[in-house]
Amino acid sequence: MTPGDPLSAGTGVRGAPRSAWQHDGMAGRRVEVPGFTGFGDDAFVFYEGLTADNSKTYWTAHKDVYDTAVRGPVTALLDALAPVFDATPVVFRPYRDVRFSADKSPYKTAQGAFLEVEPGVGYWISVGADGVTVGGGFHAHDRAQISRFRAAVDDDTSGRALVGVLEKLTKAGYEIGGQAVRTRPRGVPADHPRLDLMRHEYVTVGRHVDDEQAGSAGFVEVLTADWRRVAPLVEWVRRNAPPTP
Repeated sequence: MTPGDPLSAGTGVRGAPRSAWQHDGMAGRRVEVPGFTGFGDDAFVFYEGLTADNSKTYWTAHKDVYDTAVRGPVTALLDALAPVFDATPVVFRPYRDVRFSADKSPYKTAQGAFLEVEPGVGYWISVGADGVTVGGGFHAHDRAQISRFRAAVDDDTSGRALVGVLEKLTKAGYEIGGQAVRTRPRGVPADHPRLDLMRHEYVTVGRHVDDEQAGSAGFVEVLTADWRRVAPLVEWVRRNAPPTP
């Protein structure tokens, strides 16, 4: 993709530069993560227990499992893959923000992490009781970014390009996510060809990884392939609906 790519046509947004793996010959590079052997039963059983007993008592008694079977491997993966995708690794805290929630459970029941290429834009992984899920996309940080996203979806060139990207990903087994309004956004015609996408405030994709794959050292290659597959969506966002400076 180049700054003149049709993905950015009609939106008034300057094209984003390519990621390092696209232009520095890193796309075929094999990544090594010393000591990584995959996510085994210890990680999943830990979260099964935390789901059943979300308490400080459980957390304290099993924190060593969290550190060695969950947070440690996730951190190692992101640190190794960050330079490949020219991104910043972000491993989320395990504690819930309960200030404005009726649910006062103190701990998250999955470990999330993000390779951030721009604020809110990038690739994610989640490890929980149900296994490992991976994906990418973006979360809008303000109304201006949502407006840019919808303008790009509305534009025939960039909108059709996004549809094409998402169709390839759904055929590859990914599910489309992202917050969406139930009603039609103001000013959007009822017969808009991309009405479902126009309802979205942001878009993500994700898929569940087979437990056998997630539980082996080869998961490094699986994750790398997944994120490269999602890269066209991430690059579309960077070109057409980037975060507000």
